Amino acid sequence: MTSAPPFNVATLLNDLERELPPGVVMRAPIDARHLKDWMVSAPADAPPTALARPRSTDEVAAVLRICNAHRVPVVPQGGLTGLTGGATPSAHAVVLSLERLAAIESLDPDGSVITVQAGVTLQAVQQAAEEAGLMFALDIGARGSCRVGGNAATNAGGNRVLRFGMMRELVLGLEAVLADGTVVSAMNSMLKNNAGYDLKQLFIGTEGTLGVITRLVLRLHPKPRSVCTAMVSVANYPQVLSLLRLARERLGPTLAAYEAMWPDFYAFARAQRGSVPMSEDGSIHVLLETMGTDEARDAELFEASIAAALEQGCAVDAVIAQSGRERAALWSTRDASGELARAFSPHVDYDVSLPVGTIGAFADECRRRLLASWPEGGVVCFGHVADGNLHVSAQIREGIRCKDDIDRIVYGCVAEWQGSVSAEHGIGLLKRDYLVYSRSEAEIALMRRLKVALDPHAILNPGKVL
Repeated sequence: MTSAPPFNVATLLNDLERELPPGVVMRAPIDARHLKDWMVSAPADAPPTALARPRSTDEVAAVLRICNAHRVPVVPQGGLTGLTGGATPSAHAVVLSLERLAAIESLDPDGSVITVQAGVTLQAVQQAAEEAGLMFALDIGARGSCRVGGNAATNAGGNRVLRFGMMRELVLGLEAVLADGTVVSAMNSMLKNNAGYDLKQLFIGTEGTLGVITRLVLRLHPKPRSVCTAMVSVANYPQVLSLLRLARERLGPTLAAYEAMWPDFYAFARAQRGSVPMSEDGSIHVLLETMGTDEARDAELFEASIAAALEQGCAVDAVIAQSGRERAALWSTRDASGELARAFSPHVDYDVSLPVGTIGAFADECRRRLLASWPEGGVVCFGHVADGNLHVSAQIREGIRCKDDIDRIVYGCVAEWQGSVSAEHGIGLLKRDYLVYSRSEAEIALMRRLKVALDPHAILNPGKVL
């Protein structure tokens, strides 16, 4: 039985259609692609009331102002590539799609900044930077679909966080619309600006619960002239740490990626790819990469560093890519994680953070507890360990173990190790009940005070995060 909305739908829709240009508001039923993000679908018994597809900040403000007056929930959407249900419509909500705000407004090569609307895809920003001889450092697998507003709202990470930081470090300024329609334009383009509170931080990583990002000023970096990539096998996690220390000491700020693949993941990658660059010998395999400005010098230093790792005993074997094709082959092994949804399902993915030195012990204990409860289940571990991020994937067996059972084990381990239940995917719906595992009562209370202050009627992305 479909539940009724707690507001007058006809009056709401009439007000929206009167205030906004034709074609911005679409009444239910709306296109099915807006009924879920990558992982979580909207409840079938309480579908969205309408879809709004504004073309400007002013139109976003009008939607929010009207919905706030009617006490109607609003769920912002970008590219719908999120993994925790953050963009999944709540009951009877107005879905606010930012995909039409897709303009690249300007690019300043002298200041190394690009100004864009929130609905621009990450790939479009990367290409614009490339054409200007620069680089936008954020890179994730959904680059062709995800939108930079969503990247900021979830504080996206990816493979280059070690060198360039999370999305938070790449946003210099932004414009956001509050729940009541107030436009807050903090389009700073300077690296240094200590004039009062850094208001953009209210909207980065808060998943649209405090305001809707509409425009951004993004930081660009020089395009690297050299890229060096290697895969190294190490005997155990202490060697992962020894190799990391050596790489940091010898390669310095050029070290851009440091990805670890445990034997269970490496075996999965071989099964999916048919072959892997190095033998499957029970080792942990580390994919490391540098980005520099001097091709000859960087290659020489990189090769010397790998040789030193072998000589000092913090590596067992290594393969250094000698061409773009070989580099792609090395990354293809790590990118086999994209096959988990097809070949390892049904399963649950976990994106957690731990202090770097404890990741090895955490992975061993988490796997032990999972397999002790369900010996027949599969578990794989991999991640961006140099920045403390581990991914754990565990198979579900219907009638034997369910997602809630696995959640309790994995997040229980996270709490014991004083880690975070979310490294780079956000909280959304799926991790909301486990926020207390990573944040204190005082922290959560402060989050709630901010929510009440900026969104007193709780219309913005209700039920997400808190």
